[in-house]
Amino acid sequence: MKKTKAGPAPAPPEQTDEHEPDELQEDAQLSETDVVEVGAEPPAVATETAPAEEEAAAEAGSEEAEESPSSRGALVAFDPLSRYLSEIRRHPVLSREEEHALAVRFKEEGDVEAAYRLVTANLRLVVMVAREYQKATRQLLDLIQEGNIGLMEAVKNFDPYRGIRFPSYAVWWVRAYIIRYMMNNWRMVKLGTTQAQRKLFFNLQKEKERLEREGISPEPKLIAQRLDVKESEVVEMEQRLGGGDLSVDAPVGSAEGEATMLDFLPDRSSDTENEVAQAEFKARVGEKIREFGATLKDKELVIFESRLLAEEPLTLQEIGDRYKISRERVRQLEERLKKKLKAYLQKELKDLDEAIVG
Repeated sequence: MKKTKAGPAPAPPEQTDEHEPDELQEDAQLSETDVVEVGAEPPAVATETAPAEEEAAAEAGSEEAEESPSSRGALVAFDPLSRYLSEIRRHPVLSREEEHALAVRFKEEGDVEAAYRLVTANLRLVVMVAREYQKATRQLLDLIQEGNIGLMEAVKNFDPYRGIRFPSYAVWWVRAYIIRYMMNNWRMVKLGTTQAQRKLFFNLQKEKERLEREGISPEPKLIAQRLDVKESEVVEMEQRLGGGDLSVDAPVGSAEGEATMLDFLPDRSSDTENEVAQAEFKARVGEKIREFGATLKDKELVIFESRLLAEEPLTLQEIGDRYKISRERVRQLEERLKKKLKAYLQKELKDLDEAIVG
């Protein structure tokens, strides 16, 4: 696949931002240099013309087919990746006019067939983007699958009246979904949940190597200044990336029958004694609440039963209509009732505790 020199990342075309998830929009706007650590150097994305993207995607499919085990005479009888690449080559690339007409049909009429043609005609674009990150995973098809989901989201949010070609807009959604998948599955423990952490995930090691080449010690404070993040976030990400996943069943020591890591983790579950104590306390509270309700009458009793105890409480307006009073008056009565209940429970439960201790 032809590589181009990395430069400033172009801003994504302005589209229907109110529909884009914030996290995916942030991921889609990561610069080109943000992906060097986990994949090949990405090509620049055109904002007005898409034929270059489509041609590169077609080349990507051809390269994958040539490198597949079946094409090299391997013993593998069926290669899902090469089969998928041969399938997507059956869908013709659309011209600018065809893209616009299909996008308008889907936006104005909800034509599912038009959306299907937009998606299938750009499947090779997803392969092109997925190949940029293939060093980060053993399964390129997983990245392609996530990219296809992003492609369908792009179809849903694409505005054909902005003068932007669909592939130029869709590439940002495809990239965003692939990046999110990689970060969620990089390890069993999720990495990079904020924009700063995602930036560090892609750039931390690269920035450390750049400083070392310049003869500068890559201290967390300096890296934080270079990447415009907090020093504590740099330290935290270094610890995350430096330590691998560890099974709690891993033995501690070399001898057989040794304890495992699980044996040293505290047991957070409550014991039988605490469970009995909690059940007894709940029963006492319930009994006192019923005793409190027996002391009420008229409006207070209705509010107590219909508002405080009911699973589907009545509205203030419904109670107000029953007694010909305003909603505000019902609210005042309810607040006064809550204070009385709180004072009653505090007094009764305190007396019970003193009697038990005594």
